Amino acid sequence: MDALEKLLSRAETLLARVETMLPPATPVVDWQASTAFRWRTRRGQPGSAFLQAVKHISAISLHDLQHVDRQKQVLVQNTQQFVAGKPANNVLLTGSRGTGKSSLVKACLNHFAPQGLRLIEVDRGDLADLMDIVDLVADRHEKFILYCDDLSFEEGDTSYKALKVALDGSVGTQSNNVLIYATSNRRHLMPERVSDNREVSRGQDGDLHPGETVEEKISLSERFGIWLSFYPFSQDEYLDIVANWLRAFGCADAAVEAARTEALRWALQRGSRSGRIAWQFAKDHVGRMK
Repeated sequence: MDALEKLLSRAETLLARVETMLPPATPVVDWQASTAFRWRTRRGQPGSAFLQAVKHISAISLHDLQHVDRQKQVLVQNTQQFVAGKPANNVLLTGSRGTGKSSLVKACLNHFAPQGLRLIEVDRGDLADLMDIVDLVADRHEKFILYCDDLSFEEGDTSYKALKVALDGSVGTQSNNVLIYATSNRRHLMPERVSDNREVSRGQDGDLHPGETVEEKISLSERFGIWLSFYPFSQDEYLDIVANWLRAFGCADAAVEAARTEALRWALQRGSRSGRIAWQFAKDHVGRMK
C-alpha cells in the first residue's frame, strides 16, 4: 500500500468516526401520512427537532361530547372561520379535569380535517421552538392548529415567554395559516398566590390597580382571543354521558338503565363526575359484560 492509499484509508476512518458524532439527519415530513403531528426534539442535540406523524388518531367526534354545547359551538365556529381563511382567534380552554377540553380539540380536528385542518402537538418543554414550527409550515396550503395540552407554568419558569411571543408579541405578524389552541386547569396558566394581591394599589379615583406580578400573569392568558371555561358535571349530566358511551359500545336501553347505580358507585370511588370518568366506567362495564 503506497502513501496515497494509506492517507485515503486514514481519512475514511476519520470520517466514519466524525459521522457517529453528528446528529442524525432530520426526517423529511410526510404531510400525507396523517392529519396530526408531534414536534419531537432529541435532547442534547440542538437543531435536531422534527415533525412526527401520529399514526393512531383518536376517533372522537363532536357528537360524542355531551353537555359542553356552548363551548362546542364557540370552538367549532372559530375553527370554521379559520379553515375558511377568515379571521379567527387563538383559544384557551380551561377548567375542571376530565370535562372534555382536550377531546373537543381532537373532535374539531376530525371534523375539519377533510377541509385541510392539521394539528401539531407541542410539549410545554418545546415552547421555545414555536416560531420555528410556524416558519416550517408558513408556506403550506393547509391550516395548522398548534396544540398545547395541559399547559401550566410553575414559579420561576420562563418558558411562557416563548408562548407570549408566538401569540402576538413578535415583531412579525402571526402566520395566517396557524392558530394556537391550549388547554389548562389554570385560567391564567401561572400559579396564583395570596402574596400577589399585596401589590394591588388604589388610585386617586378609587379604582384598584393590580401589581406587576399580577399583570404579568394576566398578560399571558389575555393574548388568547377566546377563553372557554369547562365546569364539573352534575349527577344527571354525568349519567347522560355514561349512557351515551354505553350506547356507543352497543348497549341496549335496558342495559344502560341497569348500569346507572354502578356508574354512580364508580364515580363516588373516583371522587369525580367527569366525562373522563364516565368513559372509563363505560369501557370497564362493557368489557366485563358477557
